[in-house]
Amino acid sequence: MADKEDLTRFGVAFPTPLIEQFDHYIEEQGYKNRSEAFRDLVRKTLLQPSTLQSDQDVAGTIVMVYDHHISDLPIRLMELQHEAHHDIISNMHVHLNHDQCLEVIAVRGNLGRLRHLHQQIQVQKGVLYAELSVTYVDELNKLAHAQSSGQDGNPIQSLDHNHSAGQHGHSHHHHRSTE
Repeated sequence: MADKEDLTRFGVAFPTPLIEQFDHYIEEQGYKNRSEAFRDLVRKTLLQPSTLQSDQDVAGTIVMVYDHHISDLPIRLMELQHEAHHDIISNMHVHLNHDQCLEVIAVRGNLGRLRHLHQQIQVQKGVLYAELSVTYVDELNKLAHAQSSGQDGNPIQSLDHNHSAGQHGHSHHHHRSTE
């Protein structure tokens, strides 16, 4: 923790076999104490896509394993990614064996759109596994969204601009308060 945070202490009761498993986990992972491990587990739980609001901006990954011999599946997966190009940062493709491929797609954008992309991928015939994992929630963007909605009482000036295809190839929408 870079900055000194206020800490709240509380007691937690565990069944003995569970705390023994937890202590073993702590030792294996290299934590110094139960508090550090518990904080990390809570942070991880709070980043589960099911616990977040659809309008939040997040970053994370979509991981999938699929059979590339299924007719048109690689083409369909590429089309889905092109349709969501504004939310995809990068992807990595790995050949696992003769039939199966692993793809990791780094994403950043609106969670609702990312959930929709994930759902479109996982229902494709031949996709054996697909998971959306969130590793970052953009709290600053959430604040900017609240301000752009006029919740702070200040008038909003909206700026739209397009970058040339040589720079980014996509447009941005910015909000600026005119206080």
